[in-house]
Amino acid sequence: MARSGPGRRPSGRARISDVAAAAGVSPSTASLAFSGAGPVAAATRQRVLAAAADLGYAGPDPTAVSLRRGRSGVVGVVVGERLRDAFRDPYVVAFLDGLVDELAGAGLAILLLPMTRDLDAPPAEQYRTAPMDAAVFATGGLPGDPALAVLTRRGVPVVSVEGPDVPGASVVRVDDRAGTAEAVRHLLALGHRDVAVVTFQWRLDGTEGPLSPQRRAAGGFTDTVNRLQGVHDVLVPSLVWECSSNTVERGREAGRRALDVPADRRPTAVLAQSDVLAAGVVQACADLGLRVPADVSVVGFDGVSVPWLAPHVLTTVVQPVVDKARATAELVLARLAGGGRAETMVHVWLRSGTTTGPAPAR
Repeated sequence: MARSGPGRRPSGRARISDVAAAAGVSPSTASLAFSGAGPVAAATRQRVLAAAADLGYAGPDPTAVSLRRGRSGVVGVVVGERLRDAFRDPYVVAFLDGLVDELAGAGLAILLLPMTRDLDAPPAEQYRTAPMDAAVFATGGLPGDPALAVLTRRGVPVVSVEGPDVPGASVVRVDDRAGTAEAVRHLLALGHRDVAVVTFQWRLDGTEGPLSPQRRAAGGFTDTVNRLQGVHDVLVPSLVWECSSNTVERGREAGRRALDVPADRRPTAVLAQSDVLAAGVVQACADLGLRVPADVSVVGFDGVSVPWLAPHVLTTVVQPVVDKARATAELVLARLAGGGRAETMVHVWLRSGTTTGPAPAR
């Protein structure tokens, strides 16, 4: 027959009243001592904690605490790509790290949620059932995402990072369009007229290849759309290649498809819509025996660290990830404090590196 140790309840989970009885204090004093939130003498607190340890009491039931407070202490975070790809992207990792730091300071944790891949299918069950005080679409989103309708019906405040624009949602905007246009003007100043674009996925359907007018007309992720529009503000690209995911491997394949053509038809520059894709394009140039930037110039977007490109230093459009994460957290906290819809703009700038140079003579 199993026996309980000294001071332990014979069966079941220990309660705060058991801790209080063992420590010789009232339940309210035990609760304050255990939480560290009240004016309790140090000796009393130590006695309560010792009793809790002896009884195996780990603390108040989180579900009960949430019910009393009317808050879960959780913010749902939707990442716009598969997690196996997202955590290989230094930009996504830096953004999530900054967001967690900011929210943790306010006592909030995050719950990663899968993005809806089929807009005609119901969203994941977590959107309907998971406790959350707010939701962040952290790396863009698609208009018409059914998850947004579910969150709206639940009354969960939404903060949208670079889209989608939905009624009532707070928005963190990034000046993607102007930043991309600046990058294209940089290439024009170097004499480039034949520029290819490598973009991440327009929609979450696994498509890869030249972006057709039909897909473009149907709309896509806000950041993808804005960055491509920034290109068209300055020139018409010779090719827009849509990658099925934002990875070095897909950027490498896109680079090979764009550049493995006769020299008189080869783009003299490639503008990638992320630094990860740009890194893949640089690798494709090496595969094909092309020199960067003597034969092909390459530009990225994000401004993250890509040390594996050494000795190259990527020319890129920098978006300040720490500022972006901080702005997102501030909008979340403002909504939780009862504030209404708000938006903020994050500005970007071009940082020249060694991957761009004068266009080669034809």
